[in-house]
Amino acid sequence: MAPPRNVVKIAVQMPDAIPQLIQLDQAKPLATVLKEVCDAWSLTHSERYALQFADGQKRYITENDLEAEKLLGRLQSTSREGRCEALRHLVLLASDMTFAQEVISRDGLQRLSTIIENGDDLGEVLALGLKAFLELMEHGVVSWETLSIPFVKKVVSYVNMNLMDASVQPLALGLLESVTLSSPALGLLVKSEVPLDRLLVHLQVMNQQLQTKAMALLTALLQGANLTERKHMLDYLWQRNLRQFIYKNIIHSVAPLGDEMAHHLYILQSLTLGLLEPRMRTPLDSYSQEQREQLQALRQAAFESEGESLGTGPSADRRRSLCVQEFRKLGFSNSNPAHDLERVPPGLLALDNMLYFSKHAPNAYSRFVLENSSREDKHECPFARSSIQLTVLLCELLRVGEPCSETAQDFSPMFYGQDQSFHELFCVAIQLLNKTWKEMRATQEDFDKVMQVVREQLARTLALKPTSLELFRTKVNALTYGEVLRLRQTERLHQEGTLAPPILELREKLKPELLGLIRQQRLLRLCEGMLFRKISSRRRQDKLWFCCLSPNHKVLQYGDVEEGDNPPTLESLPEQLPVADIRTLLMGKDCPHVREKGSGKQNKDLYELAFSISYDHGEKEAYLNFIAPSKRDFHLWTDGLSALLGSPMGSEQTRLDLEQLLTMETKLRLLELENVPIPENPPPVPPPPTNFNFCYDYSITEP
Repeated sequence: MAPPRNVVKIAVQMPDAIPQLIQLDQAKPLATVLKEVCDAWSLTHSERYALQFADGQKRYITENDLEAEKLLGRLQSTSREGRCEALRHLVLLASDMTFAQEVISRDGLQRLSTIIENGDDLGEVLALGLKAFLELMEHGVVSWETLSIPFVKKVVSYVNMNLMDASVQPLALGLLESVTLSSPALGLLVKSEVPLDRLLVHLQVMNQQLQTKAMALLTALLQGANLTERKHMLDYLWQRNLRQFIYKNIIHSVAPLGDEMAHHLYILQSLTLGLLEPRMRTPLDSYSQEQREQLQALRQAAFESEGESLGTGPSADRRRSLCVQEFRKLGFSNSNPAHDLERVPPGLLALDNMLYFSKHAPNAYSRFVLENSSREDKHECPFARSSIQLTVLLCELLRVGEPCSETAQDFSPMFYGQDQSFHELFCVAIQLLNKTWKEMRATQEDFDKVMQVVREQLARTLALKPTSLELFRTKVNALTYGEVLRLRQTERLHQEGTLAPPILELREKLKPELLGLIRQQRLLRLCEGMLFRKISSRRRQDKLWFCCLSPNHKVLQYGDVEEGDNPPTLESLPEQLPVADIRTLLMGKDCPHVREKGSGKQNKDLYELAFSISYDHGEKEAYLNFIAPSKRDFHLWTDGLSALLGSPMGSEQTRLDLEQLLTMETKLRLLELENVPIPENPPPVPPPPTNFNFCYDYSITEP
């Protein structure tokens, strides 16, 4: 008879003792298991012993752990090498939650704080102390807000020192980043103590780890500042040529850009574009003298000669009538152009874009307006209406005013290629709109259709991540209306299938086989395994863990890994979860690690990528929580886990894959029927013959 599910065989060894092979009943308390093991070796005081994994990360699997006390005692060693060895051991074990709780309960954080604050050794001892402190704090057992002001100031002093060990400053910067993101009060202290110039110095050091941590603290400080402070900080950073340095020395560096740096460049881009939100949310004020003068300047830039020549002669009523006509030629829908700009978004941001275009590209602006004002009424492209709608479109594509994602990395290198990137992008886009308008031979009734094409042109080109505005201009202008139609047709042909009933019947017969093929591919993907990032409620983590399915599809194996390491082998993964113990698969807002983060808009991306496995852990229900790197990986893993549990695969990716396979298989089956019409109904069955004399009976043997 097979043993119970919760009983496993394990080997237990101890120095100077014969190893034991025991049957471990996982339902028993750990104290009982320890006593049985100690009794076999005739050891007393079993409470003084602990079980530890012999390979992998050597984590402890007991709640009562005297090893923590011994290790903390060694931190008080007068020998530098003794303290270093103890700290190395502590860093190795600190990722274990149980061990970390034991260390913290024995005032381990206070002892590490003393080492950091004393700063007797500014080399390896300090670096290991900072790393161990960070590892313990990452578990969230103790709040960052409990740190003392002298401690934070001491860490700040390590960041501000000119001559400092290269391994210390990245750790100090990482600690201050966590403090800034987690504690507003201590964040203000960090902001006042760490000058922006000091962070710029760290960014200019050709040390990728130091650059990344300096950028992380910089974005944390920017996120903690209000809108006015953020604007002043960014203006100062741009004056110090931070944008140019990022573009030349980070984006175009020989070394590949890491995921964490890409995330912080995305944050910096989002925060900079976020400065446009107040203008986007503010409607034009008809009583503002400054804004009325800006509208007049926009008109005069297009019709200056005509306006000036008529300005002295005609009466006031005549001049007013001429102004109304000229604003109409500019493409405003109302006789009072202020009414067009009362819509939010885009509010005053649309006026800013139009003024920027008229001042920085005056020839293109005049050509746009005069060319369209001389066309027939039905075919003129309205500049003002187009600019207003185009500003809304750019704000949507660039997500102006949206909260920063905790995981996104999709920054645009072009953003760091020039100043005023949003306005410069508008200048390219408005000329593209005019070009597309002419290619489509559009009329006023086609305005929405033109905007849809322009949206597609801009979105497709931005997705290519051009590295400069000129490259963007070249690529987007090459994407003509005819090319957009060709791409649409190609995509439609890939998705289309004939709707004749015989073909639909054939597709239905093919579905089970193809779904089995998809299921097989999903399970193979699980067997290959994947790296996942650990994400806390405070900030984006840079820790990784690996999970994969065993080749026999019976066990999920997982464990922590270091960034940059090769994917681990199955034998090196310390944790195992039998598939038979899995209860259910949870996705989105139902996941426990997402529920704990709240329901803010900034967590929308986590809802879309989160999934959890609930399983039996003794008599309790436990969870294994995942955050997928991308939407595609989310679909592949949730499909694979659903297939593993015998549930249907209901993801969008499965639908797309099934549709693609059905289309391909159907076309292959119908190759010989090309240009042959397929009837809607099957042909009628002919009546049976009057006799069956033509039928030969093979059972009769001839003589």
